[in-house]
Order: sequence, then structure tokens, then C-alpha cells
Amino acid sequence: MRWLPEGWIPKAIAIDIDGTITDDSKVLHTGAIESLRRIEAAGIPVILCTGNVRAIVYGLWRFIKLSGVMVCENGGVIWHPNSEPLLRADGNEAKNAAKWLSTKIEGLDEQGITTNAWRESEWCLKSDEDLDAIREELSNSQWSHLSVVKTGFAIHLMEPWINKGEGLTVGLEMMNISPEDVLAIGDAPNDIPMFELVHHSIAVGGSFPSLQKVASITSDLPHGAAIEPVINEIIERLEG
Repeated sequence: MRWLPEGWIPKAIAIDIDGTITDDSKVLHTGAIESLRRIEAAGIPVILCTGNVRAIVYGLWRFIKLSGVMVCENGGVIWHPNSEPLLRADGNEAKNAAKWLSTKIEGLDEQGITTNAWRESEWCLKSDEDLDAIREELSNSQWSHLSVVKTGFAIHLMEPWINKGEGLTVGLEMMNISPEDVLAIGDAPNDIPMFELVHHSIAVGGSFPSLQKVASITSDLPHGAAIEPVINEIIERLEG
């Protein structure tokens, strides 16, 4: 199987973390990590584009030895160590919404997931909370403008202008790279705006059906196992 359009080589790769280079238990796929190192060594920067927080993303960025900007919290935070972080929203609005929801939905945990301790632009509730009830309550509240997006790991509450597509657009401008030159790889609904932005996209095996509908290609290899053959094809084209 060929993973890329005929004759096309990306100038950057935008890739999700959770569920894409990790499995359902958030265990990193070592083959995926090695592949990202190889493509960086070949001169193609990797952009981590994720719903995760800046502290965790920076740890991966540093230890994998990547060079692209980091698009964190679904585009709410864009950062590279060579510049100041760009915060595109105040996460207190979403945090206050979660607190209010806990008074309306019995048993809802307003503290949400562990990484909320470092969140700067959004707030995440646990993935097993009642999504329909959350959306219904918010629709009739002062927080009706907030977006509610469920991934495999959390329910994200965020300002409506925050998404991976908008965040990646800012990041690519910082790198002077066109979306037409970017390959995106992901697994969840929050990757849809990123897929719609770039020239070519690949949904890993085990990804959400809603993402597969907009992906250029869907891999039959699960999560991180899908990364190596894609990187192999890019390197083959680079080597001619």
C-alpha cells in the first residue's frame, strides 16, 4: 500500500500523541518514536499537535529530539522553546463551566483529569462522564458558546475558536510552512480540523469513525504501529 499522493513529499508532519503514538493505555509505541527520530534526522520537522498540556508535550519533544513547534491543548497553546508561549484562550472560563456542571449533574467530578493541573487554555472532564448531559446543560447556560469535544481520553471544554486546525495554522506560520506541504496523522475527532487544513492525512487503525470519514487514508495498523510504514515511504522518496 502507498501512503502518500504520487510524487509528493511533506515538508512537515503534524502528529497527535494520545491514541496515535500511544495505545489505549497511553503506552508509547517505541517503533513510532524511532520513526519520528528518523524523519527528523532526514530534515523533515515533526509538529506535536495534541490535546495534551505543554509540560507533557515538551517532555516528549525534548527526549525524542524534535524541532517543530508544539501545538498543545487542541491549539490553545502554541510554543517553541525559542519563543514565548502563545496562549490563545484563558482556561478559567472552561474551568468555571466544569464547576457549574458539577452542581447540575450528580456525581460529575469538576476536577476532571490529572493533567488539568497544568492546563492553560481549556479544561478536561473524565471521558466516562455523561457527554449528552454535559452538552444539554451547557446549551442552556452562560457557557453555551463553549465547544465540547470527546476524545478517547477526555471530554474537552474549550472556547469555540480553539481547535487543532487553527492552532496548527499559527504554528505553520511561525515555521513559514504552507498547510499544502503538511502530512497530518491522528486518531480522534479533535484531529478533524487538523486533517481538513493540511494536504494529506492518515487516520491510524483504531481511530474514530468520524475522523476516518475526513482522512485521506485510514491505516489498518493500530495506533503507533501505523507510523513506521508511512515514515519508511517518505524516506524512500527522499533518497530517490
